[in-house]
Amino acid sequence: MSKERLYLFDTTLRDGAQTTGVDFSLEDKRRLMRVLDDLGIDYIEGGFPGANATDTKLFSSRPDLKSARFTAFGMTKRAGRSVSNDPGLQGVLQSTADSICLVAKSSDYQVRVALGITNEENLEAIEQSVRAVVETQREAMIDCEHFFDGYKSNRDYAIAVAKTAFDAGARWIVLCDTNGGTLPHEIERIVADVATHVPGSNLGIHTHNDTENAVANTLMAVRAGCRQIQGTLNGLGERCGNANLTSIIPTLLLKSEFADAFETGVTPEKLRILTHASRVLDEVLNEAPNRHAPYVGESAFATKAGIHASALMKAPETYEHVPPESVGNERRILVSKQGGRSSLTSALERLGLPSDKDDARVQALLDEVKAREDQGYSYEAAEASFELLARRALASVPRYFSVDNFRVTVERREERSRAHNGNGTVSHAVVTVSIAGDDAPIVSVGEGNGPVNALDKALRSDLGRYQKHIEHVELVDYKVRILTQTHKGGTDAITRVLVESHDSQTGERWTTVGVSPNIIDASFEALLDSINYKLLKDNAQGG
Repeated sequence: MSKERLYLFDTTLRDGAQTTGVDFSLEDKRRLMRVLDDLGIDYIEGGFPGANATDTKLFSSRPDLKSARFTAFGMTKRAGRSVSNDPGLQGVLQSTADSICLVAKSSDYQVRVALGITNEENLEAIEQSVRAVVETQREAMIDCEHFFDGYKSNRDYAIAVAKTAFDAGARWIVLCDTNGGTLPHEIERIVADVATHVPGSNLGIHTHNDTENAVANTLMAVRAGCRQIQGTLNGLGERCGNANLTSIIPTLLLKSEFADAFETGVTPEKLRILTHASRVLDEVLNEAPNRHAPYVGESAFATKAGIHASALMKAPETYEHVPPESVGNERRILVSKQGGRSSLTSALERLGLPSDKDDARVQALLDEVKAREDQGYSYEAAEASFELLARRALASVPRYFSVDNFRVTVERREERSRAHNGNGTVSHAVVTVSIAGDDAPIVSVGEGNGPVNALDKALRSDLGRYQKHIEHVELVDYKVRILTQTHKGGTDAITRVLVESHDSQTGERWTTVGVSPNIIDASFEALLDSINYKLLKDNAQGG
């Protein structure tokens, strides 16, 4: 039995760029387009040529895409102007795009209030704009903005907008839940009705996530007849985001209701790079990946409960709805005091370490993990520190260097305060390090906007022959948690510090932990683990 084709339309570079704090450079867009093309996306919407310098440059030449259609976004012509006399539309028509997607109002309220024109003028603009695209022998699409809200207030006009675009030659009529307030049962009912006027093979769906239903709404639209799916990688988008293709794509391929009926340009083989694609976007945005993201998050296939870990090792499907490797992710059995030897041995196997549950060293390591977690350590969130602990217990970790002493001072300078809008505090750190095998210690100095920043700079400034291994390492996240309080108040409490480090050259991230009544000491412990872990992974030679 043949399957119907679903077409995937990515708008990360256009609608996703509306996310607060996101600003893609030209090279960012080109890099992400290559990733999306490799994944098997059918349409990649690069932006709005003519709207800004980056998008205009992007559309000045066609990128070398293997299969994806390079798509430009634009607006239908303005009322009262001809197609040839509308600069915005002409900019899109003159671009190198393979396909052109124009946005049009499909709500009579929006036509009246936002555009200030008549319903008939709006329909005329849609018809003429679509015909102008078709005349260039390129694929035309219409994003019917505010379609579902418009349908609810004036069904006949919303459908008239869709039919006008279709009759003018648009390949795709995309129904947009622009404000993100429509619910799944409404989406299914409305799409099914529209499909009696415009063929489902020409209908698309574009949803926003303001009620946390964008993915569900998209899937319901497919059930009701839509055959193009618009969304963004990692659910990027204005306000609460767009439909998350990172969740939608594996659902289409791995859940039988959709997998048995449909096929996409993303094959099972290409699906295995999904997690990588998600992480590339995070790297471009300089953001930590969402650990709890479905399918691609670090926690998507993670468990720390001993009974669950034991069952997972016997039969993974007991606690996994799909195999993690199908989306390029991996199973993670977390080490914690809630787990038992099954959790620990599974974690050790993943590290390539001896994993016999009856090994006395394994039991001793488990006892140490539990004892240290009672002191405040948390290894489920700091796997790099756990690997160091485990290798020191069961194998060997070279001695790279030792810290003889360190000193941190914090000084407030009034002249600095006046020059930096009240920020007059500066921290200095001095660290004395002995490199294994070297005679003379190294004394390094660092200055920062806080004591931890200063310590980090001092420690990383000179590690002798190991410096080449850490020159691209940077601290990207720093979390502090107060674990206990005494009757004296809270300032002498036990402090846990989690440090996330990033290698800008390889893209690798890792997290380490430190615990101490002194926040500086806890921070320094986590920093030391971070550097030792990097040297270990690089197979650096010890002294």
